[in-house]
Amino acid sequence: MSRKKATDQSTLYTRPVRTRVTESVYNRLNAFVGHGDCHSIGEVARRVLSKEKILYVLKDGSMDTAMEELIAIRKELNAIGTNINQVTRHFHNASTSDQRLFHALKVAEQYNKVGDKVELLLNEISLLAKKWLQK
Repeated sequence: MSRKKATDQSTLYTRPVRTRVTESVYNRLNAFVGHGDCHSIGEVARRVLSKEKILYVLKDGSMDTAMEELIAIRKELNAIGTNINQVTRHFHNASTSDQRLFHALKVAEQYNKVGDKVELLLNEISLLAKKWLQK
């Protein structure tokens, strides 16, 4: 299946422009391909020549460890929530009061774990807030 023809033929790139650049200029243009919204060096050159904007994205690596900690805490909280749901289901299916008491104690233990993780989470958030407010 062939591609549809463009409705506005004046917007097509039909005229080739060739040039040679030094290695350092090439590396600078290539950096825009890696970090910007351009997909090729030709697209970077077209945007520069036509004075269009190039979106350049910088990644702040200082937040990587904090984000990994937050992701780990979220996974642990999800696992604890799953455990609480399972224990609650067993509690409702228990036939004797001793079994129910056992399951209630297990749920209390899981809620204590949630409290510990929430404290960890709040500490991480306070560290992030301090770092964020410095900027």
